[in-house]
Amino acid sequence: MARKATATKAKTQPNVPQFTQEQELEAFREMLLIRRFEEKAGQMYGMGLIGGFCHLYIGQEAVVTGITMASEKGKDAQITGYRDHGHMLVMGLDPKGVMAELTGRQGGLSKGKGGSMHMFSNEHRFYGGNGIVGAQASLGTGLAFASKYTGDGSVSITYFGDGAANQGQVYESFNMAKLWNLPVVYIIENNKYAMGTSTERSSATTDFSMRGASFNIPGEQVDGMDVRMVYDAAQRAIEHARSGKGPYILEMLTYRYRGHSMSDPAKYRSKDEVTKYRQERDPIEQVRTRLIEGGSITEEELKKIETDIRAVVTEAADFATNDPEPDASELWTDITIKA
Repeated sequence: MARKATATKAKTQPNVPQFTQEQELEAFREMLLIRRFEEKAGQMYGMGLIGGFCHLYIGQEAVVTGITMASEKGKDAQITGYRDHGHMLVMGLDPKGVMAELTGRQGGLSKGKGGSMHMFSNEHRFYGGNGIVGAQASLGTGLAFASKYTGDGSVSITYFGDGAANQGQVYESFNMAKLWNLPVVYIIENNKYAMGTSTERSSATTDFSMRGASFNIPGEQVDGMDVRMVYDAAQRAIEHARSGKGPYILEMLTYRYRGHSMSDPAKYRSKDEVTKYRQERDPIEQVRTRLIEGGSITEEELKKIETDIRAVVTEAADFATNDPEPDASELWTDITIKA
């Protein structure tokens, strides 16, 4: 008799986990660095200093910050799509190198040849920055296969959005990941609009945490605007994968304040909706409020942190503006030519 398949949706934790002051400050610094960096990148794009596409992460900072805090830096691999600047910054890559890549300069992480959508750092185990929608799901599954094959104990943290979640290759990857119990955590960053169409109009089922049910992959929905909830869920998911139990899905319910890219005016949603998220759910302001109300740090001390971060971003922008463009000979490096 055939066994009936059952969905394996993990229960959402009812209690909000608490951070220590040290964790709150770490999260505040990391998220604020992403926010100020992305704001500067948007300004530089408007000035014509950044060409091509530029997808900003403003509003979604808690997702990659909480997950990276729960991971083992330098060991666990991360891979994402083209909204990738924040991921690199939290993983410890030099802001100057990230910004210089955006402006196409030789000091960029990909020597100025990849731009916003194609950045990479083997040293930090960051594998892009991938321009093809959903491609990172397959590549991230491959990273998990490599981990299991070599036995290095690492976990592949694979990010993609609600739009990419409808790609067929995602489900082929799910099937292989569960078939071989690969150490991969799939992070679905559900910012509600994909490239500009609401999930309510584009997806038959909008609970993306259940997308692995037919493969017996557990999943849960997480408040992606609260870094504490992200961290807590990521700890469980990463431990599940690292312990040999196979893949895990985390749907991060988040929100981006800007359009899909800098060329998107985002007319498919109301200004009131964006304002409501900014005023009531902003991930950075939540941490700022907790720190102040906790009484262990003053507003002046937080302003000092912000001043320091603005200086880092300004230095990155200056470097990315004045660094030379790559030499023409670089056109022939880092490529494979078939005879």
